[in-house]
Amino acid sequence: MLPRGRPRALGAAALLLLLLLIGFFLFGGDLEYESPRGAAALDGDPPADLGGHNLSDCVPPRPLPPKCELLHVAIVCAGHNSSRDLNTLVKSVLFYRKNPLHFHLVTDAVARNILEMLFHTWMVPAVGVSFYDLEELKPQVSWIPNKHYSGLYGLMKLVLPGALPPDLARVIVLDTDVTFASDIAELWALFAHFSDKQVIGLVENQSDWYLGNLWRNHRPWPALGRGFNTGVILLRLDRLRQAGWGQMWKLTATRELLTLPATSLADQDIFNAVIKEHPGLVQPLPCVWNVQLSDHTLAERCYSEASDLKVIHWNSPKKLRVKNKHVEYFRNLYLTFLEYDGNLLRRELFGCPSPPPPGTEQLQRALAQLDEEDACFEFRQQQLTVHRVHISFLPHEPLPPRPHDVTLVAQLSMDRLQMLEALCRHWPGPMSLALYLTDAEAQQFLRFVEASAVLSARQDVAYHVVYREGPLYPVNELRNVALAQALTPYVFLSDVDFLPAYSLYDYLRASIEQLKLDSERKVALVVPAFETLHYRFSFPSSKAELLALLDSGSLYTFRYHEWPRGHAPTDYARWREAQTPYRVQWAADYEPYVVVPRDCPRYDPRFVGFGWNKVAHIVELDAQEYELLVLPEAFTIHLPHAPSLDISRFRSSPAYRDCLQALKDEFHQDLSRHYGAAALKYLTALQQPPGPA
Repeated sequence: MLPRGRPRALGAAALLLLLLLIGFFLFGGDLEYESPRGAAALDGDPPADLGGHNLSDCVPPRPLPPKCELLHVAIVCAGHNSSRDLNTLVKSVLFYRKNPLHFHLVTDAVARNILEMLFHTWMVPAVGVSFYDLEELKPQVSWIPNKHYSGLYGLMKLVLPGALPPDLARVIVLDTDVTFASDIAELWALFAHFSDKQVIGLVENQSDWYLGNLWRNHRPWPALGRGFNTGVILLRLDRLRQAGWGQMWKLTATRELLTLPATSLADQDIFNAVIKEHPGLVQPLPCVWNVQLSDHTLAERCYSEASDLKVIHWNSPKKLRVKNKHVEYFRNLYLTFLEYDGNLLRRELFGCPSPPPPGTEQLQRALAQLDEEDACFEFRQQQLTVHRVHISFLPHEPLPPRPHDVTLVAQLSMDRLQMLEALCRHWPGPMSLALYLTDAEAQQFLRFVEASAVLSARQDVAYHVVYREGPLYPVNELRNVALAQALTPYVFLSDVDFLPAYSLYDYLRASIEQLKLDSERKVALVVPAFETLHYRFSFPSSKAELLALLDSGSLYTFRYHEWPRGHAPTDYARWREAQTPYRVQWAADYEPYVVVPRDCPRYDPRFVGFGWNKVAHIVELDAQEYELLVLPEAFTIHLPHAPSLDISRFRSSPAYRDCLQALKDEFHQDLSRHYGAAALKYLTALQQPPGPA
């Protein structure tokens, strides 16, 4: 949902201002700095008049582009980790920007899947996105041996002039490991300083790499002086195409590879070799537009005399762990955006007409119809909230799908993270988990997984972050996100506070095969649910052990004391003796945990907070004539935990329960419209007091 105000954005802006002031006083010494020579100077021509490579108070400010001019940004992004980096980069750009933006993203299939969902659900005004297939471009650079950690993807910027639309004349090209500390329009304005012959804008490389002799037998690629860094590039695409750029860089690379075994710094080596041969192509940029924090950086020469920094570039493989005496300052600047609430960046650019993001107008009309005096206003508002979704937040490498495979689907928030390790021990198969987190909590979650030997070892668990917004927990939206990302033919719809039997994964797959289930037969396999009230207990390894614990009072059927009707139709007495699956009938408020085909009906997202969210889903399954079969050897056990905020509100607030009843009434009306007379049998369910879930 589009925010109504910007108090938190102003707070972050104040924090950034404070960081910059600290940096000014910290680095404001009088270190002697020899102004780097531009490429033109190294070639014998006078250098471009940029006042050196540093902006100073003596240099008049450059005019910004027109307020509503569309700025184009190209980024190469591949894989899960790079997608997270791009998210942080984009937040830093959006924080300062005052112009419409269009991002041109060259991605692999993994990154495209992630970023399409992220931008679609982010719904930022005046931001467009286009995607370009990395696989189609690979053959143009795959012949180049490259020793850089970026691999083949580190060469892709070379082919951008041919890959981007032919009518696109100018573009800013960025690495995913840069962070903006200024309006990107200021960088775009530097295009105005290009001469008629200049086609590439770059900042000098802030290390001695291209000077050679860093170690014995160190042979870098040819470059002008220290060379240039390609983490931030201004490209005049129209002129590059006219100059025959594609042929130019390939001829240079082919010639150099006759005497050099490979590129060491990927595309940067080839860009520099071309510039060495054609120095008139480059427009040197002020150093503040690419402050490079590599292991042997000379960037202090830049930032110690600059009045402000524009772009920070984490161009060491160590990234934030790079050794630099001022790294804490730069790291704090980066962390500001890493943990910044991206919802606050859904800001209109007033005075710049632009097509609204898809769905925005319909959403705004629905929000305008809400009555803030309505006792259920927050329920209505939460239902209309569009949450940012970052699927596959961590690297995920699923095994090849098997015919009867099952994915465990669940959702959780920060207060349930401690359940994950035990769940991974109990369920060895694939999982799809949706997490409801703030931007800052998402980073805590990342560190939690990295610190866990159990979780970090699992590559078949997909984590999908749904960013927190609004007062109520969007439980069914979370379930739908996790369900939509499952890759196996069947899914086990569970909750994160349940531990399945150790043998359940294998047993479910075998049962699906034995029952000859397929997509034509609508069946929901019921996994009987139990609970323990003890935080420590010996988990049963078989049905016989579970029955012994049940008889001794160490276990109960789920919600036996609070809401027995929620699971009574499972018929636990029959389950005790059952040897084969048996059929049960739907009954009011039934909410079992089930295994269903992946294309099953989705959960009804109107049910937010606590109450009737699973019940409504089982009603939908029954309305679509799913057969309910209870498995005789299956079980899952609920672990005790502190009650959630939503269940506390449900128990204490009559108004909360009244709103839940209103949602139930509306749900039944929709059922009647959809299924006609067949929906009448569910009316009795709605006449009962509201059930738990």
